Formats: sequence, structure tokens, C-alpha cells
Amino acid sequence: MIEIYGDGQSGNCWKVRQILDFTARPYRWQEVNVLARETRTPAFLALNPNGKVPIVRLDDGTVLTESGAILCHFAEGTPWLPERGLPRTRVLEWLFFEQYSHEPNVAVARYWIHYLNAKDEYADRLPARWEGGYKALDVMERRLGEHEWLTDAGPTVADVALYAYTHVAGEGGFTLEGYPGVRAWLGRFAGLQHYGGLK
Repeated sequence: MIEIYGDGQSGNCWKVRQILDFTARPYRWQEVNVLARETRTPAFLALNPNGKVPIVRLDDGTVLTESGAILCHFAEGTPWLPERGLPRTRVLEWLFFEQYSHEPNVAVARYWIHYLNAKDEYADRLPARWEGGYKALDVMERRLGEHEWLTDAGPTVADVALYAYTHVAGEGGFTLEGYPGVRAWLGRFAGLQHYGGLK
């Protein structure tokens, strides 16, 4: 059976669990406590020398890392990842945007405030994260204010990736009040069959 090594509070780990739920693949969840430095043990580093979750171990023992790559692996051959060509390229654009512009701001602010409970400790660094996060949300709003999904292919792994931390952005000190398109998209996504939000 597919095994996921992940932290239940991590949006990056949620992405993997969610695409497996969407594609009806059974899996076993192995909880990894990041704060207890369980990602730094010799056994964990043997699986992923980068020392990060999520990790997926396939039935044959093959190990997969990096949430975006894992999303694409399990979405291959399903509606969640379009065929090669421009439709797939549009999905990849959003996946790279998520990891470069969105996650480093929205997820990091959430990590400091919600996960570490250290808002005061990071008070001098949070404004830059909020500024970057709102810029990313502005980009999403420009698309979602006029379209139901991030690409014209319907719901894809691009939506999975960006939903992960957007739907808990409030835990990072963000407000979505000025983003009606994003809020409507969050509602559509949460209405999909087999959806399960970040715990």
C-alpha cells in the first residue's frame, strides 16, 4: 500500500493526501512530528536527505518527494492533470507560482503564527511575508474573479496546490475579505466529491 510520511498540520502534506482521495487510491498515513525533529533522524534522512515532508513510498519501495511532483505523479492519466501541451503547461505555471510566490509567504506566515505560536518573535519579519502573500493572492484574484478554476481544464492539481494554504490563510494573519473570486473558488473546491480540509 502507498505510504505517506507527513505532518497532519502541513498543507504540503495535505496536498498529497487529497490527490490520493480524489483519485480513489488507498494509502497509509505515517505521522511525522516536524517540531520534534523527526525529519532529522537517520531513518528519515535515508528516505529524504532534504529532511522534509511529505514523502511517499510506493508499493515497490520507490520514494517520492516534493509535493508538486507527487501531485503530478498521482494525477497522471486522470482529469486532475491535462494531457501534455498547453493545458498541462498552464497547470505547471500555477504549481511553480505556488511554490515560489505563494507558499513562501502564506505558508511561512501561518507556520510562525499558528504552528509555532510565535507571532511576537517574528513580528519584524511578518510584514514582508504578508506583503508577498497579498501579492500572490492578487494574482489569483485576477484569474478567479473571472474564471471558476485556475486553468481552463477544470479543477486540476493546480487548484489542489493553491487551495492547501489559501484556505487556512487566516491562520497566517491574512484576510480574504477583498478577494471575492478567491473566496468563491474556495467554496467550489470544498464542494468537490472526496474533499477533506486540512485538519
